[in-house]
Amino acid sequence: MNSPTQIRLKLSANKRTWILIILTLFFAQASYSLTVSKEKGKRSTTRSKNGKKRVTGKVTKRVITTKTHSRDRKESVAKGVNAARKTGATLSTTSLFGPAYAHVAVRDQQLRGTVYYLASGHGGPDPGAIGHYGKQALAEDEYAYDVTIRLARALLEHGATVYMIIRDPNDGIRDEKILKVDHDEVTYPNQRIPLNQTMRLRQCTDAVNQLHRHHKEAYQRMVTIHVDSRSEGQTIDVFFYHHEQSKVGKRLAKHIHKSFQAGYKRSQPTRNYLGTVSDRSSLYVVRNSHPPTVFIELGNIRNEKDQRRFLLADNRQALANWICTGLQRDYRLH
Repeated sequence: MNSPTQIRLKLSANKRTWILIILTLFFAQASYSLTVSKEKGKRSTTRSKNGKKRVTGKVTKRVITTKTHSRDRKESVAKGVNAARKTGATLSTTSLFGPAYAHVAVRDQQLRGTVYYLASGHGGPDPGAIGHYGKQALAEDEYAYDVTIRLARALLEHGATVYMIIRDPNDGIRDEKILKVDHDEVTYPNQRIPLNQTMRLRQCTDAVNQLHRHHKEAYQRMVTIHVDSRSEGQTIDVFFYHHEQSKVGKRLAKHIHKSFQAGYKRSQPTRNYLGTVSDRSSLYVVRNSHPPTVFIELGNIRNEKDQRRFLLADNRQALANWICTGLQRDYRLH
């Protein structure tokens, strides 16, 4: 028979056991509650930030996507160059495109014998129209230049002779969303760009016309690319201008216009494309350039919706590709 002392010891042991169990459950619950609270706090903080700055959250996602696409594009460029080297295809190197895009694999000779003069709007001391994306300034000349230099590279891939009339010695092809504004652009071959608008436009057309005389009877075309600056609230589409007396210039503009119609139909089938082709002989470059010329307005850099057309590198590349396709069609059918 157990003694009273033994019974008391057993009760004490059981009491200690229950106390330990209760304490264990209490701390476990407290630990779980703390973990859940931290996770809820993180989600709440994220939600709070997104609620305060919804645009910032979307931009971050798009920037990551752009970087991924840019990396894929650079890898594709590198693969194309390596494949060309293995097959003995023609390679050209143009430092103006920047290190990542300097080596160009000539894919075919569809544009062999053609000569293109490409001029992006403004440059040097004149940045052109200025838009704003948050606190960031968007300069017309930087975005027009990036589309133009991408077009130059695309034309070289098909065997064309290309002159970049407005040139930046160190920008190259850029995949950033916000393109840094600088003022070191020059006019071919290495002329400092004047601030005076008339002098600047005359310098550009003189360079083109001198080269035009050099190439004599070759198939020659000029493309000048701008980003419009209408009122901030006005969305515009891509417009193409030509000289009223130039049937060849009009045909050139129409071919590029059709390429844009087809491009938007493929990529954005629900979008209504409202771009037009019209004569605008009053434009200095259109009026004074000797080769048939098309003047392209890519959109309104001050309009939020239009800005999407230029901010992503993939979009700028698509614009360049569509122009290139139109130029190929024009040469094929001329």
